[in-house]
Amino acid sequence: MKNKIAVIGLGYVGLPLATEFAKQYKVVGYDIDQSRIKELLNYKDKTGEINLVDFRKVLKTKQNEFLAADKGLFLSDNHEDIAHSNIYIVTVPTPINDKKQPDLSHLLAASKMISQVLQKGDIVIYESTVYPGCTQEDCVPVLEKGSGLKYNQDFFCGYSPERISPGEKKNTLTKIKKVTSGSNEATAKKVDDIYKTIIEAGTHLAPSIKVAEASKSIENAQRDLNISFVNELAFIFDKMNIDTHEVLEAAGTKWNFLPFSPGLVGGHCISVDPYYLTYKSEKLGYKPSVILSGRNVNDQMGAFVASKVVKLMLNKDIEVKGAEVLILGITFKENCPDIRNTKILDVYNELISYGTKVDVYDSVAKKDEVRKELNIDLIEDYTHKKYAAIILAVAHEGFQTIDFQTFKSDSSIIFDAKSFINTKYIDGRL
Repeated sequence: MKNKIAVIGLGYVGLPLATEFAKQYKVVGYDIDQSRIKELLNYKDKTGEINLVDFRKVLKTKQNEFLAADKGLFLSDNHEDIAHSNIYIVTVPTPINDKKQPDLSHLLAASKMISQVLQKGDIVIYESTVYPGCTQEDCVPVLEKGSGLKYNQDFFCGYSPERISPGEKKNTLTKIKKVTSGSNEATAKKVDDIYKTIIEAGTHLAPSIKVAEASKSIENAQRDLNISFVNELAFIFDKMNIDTHEVLEAAGTKWNFLPFSPGLVGGHCISVDPYYLTYKSEKLGYKPSVILSGRNVNDQMGAFVASKVVKLMLNKDIEVKGAEVLILGITFKENCPDIRNTKILDVYNELISYGTKVDVYDSVAKKDEVRKELNIDLIEDYTHKKYAAIILAVAHEGFQTIDFQTFKSDSSIIFDAKSFINTKYIDGRL
């Protein structure tokens, strides 16, 4: 039987995956957001994660044309269009709620939708980040209930954690080794073989779905902890009036010192995934101390940056209340429009609490999305005001053309949160 794939969710993970698979198979790309489908049918991608030339080559805009073809991509917001698939790949968001607990609503909704069209012999593969055990304990019961089919008898599951890094142009989907797994030996091999057709870097077949889920959990938790260590150093060295980067540069002369820098840890992965692991751990009776401690440190960084800026202003006798402040960058990382869980929002809110008037400029972020999600109106021009403080928050390549020397004065401060600006022009850095 030929593989007919449905990719559920066409965001940062799903769209590149659907595009690559469509070079080999018939793929239906499904998204609940009608505006997203319309945008893609007009060959526009707000995420910037795909090669539009490749996308145009595989996209079939007419359903009849798609049905008659051997391979290609058809986009839809109608769940009935996925019904003729035999492999379902779920790439929906798995965020955390206000209590920093896993929000599985998108995942379970996708599972319920798939259950309505699931047939004997079908495989459901999850790529969304979850805690170990989630696929079999939370998703499989939904699939069984909605379909009336029996797991590992009538239908099968796999898990292959996504490793997309938004904005990354070198380590893209096909260039990153892929972890795969399946609910039994035969399914695991089939899942692995499917991914091998598109992943140039190769695959790693994990011994179980739980192991694959756990591997994803610790990838980002490890990085989160490493950053939290240097962030805590920044807290300590700030009290000692020592430049953290100068300390790290000196320590970095040792061959085995790990090169991490302090920073604002946002985004949909590093600042979210550790909570999935700790949630499951606590459910099983063990409260992690190291992982949660790292999260606590990193969650304080926004307030820390704002406080450093305010102290620098006071040191220059700049009136804080009512001061005009400019933040350069709002996305969670450089050269990427992704604003999900951006910690620059914490800096913004903290500065507002001090009574400052804050403008935000970002030529990469989507203005409408920032207004809708963050309730911030990005400014068009940062040169029309004299700011009491300027904070470089994101190291966008486009900011390299800014002449920071023109902003330097005795009545203003420049703070660099990314070690991006020539140090002779700044008053402080993270």
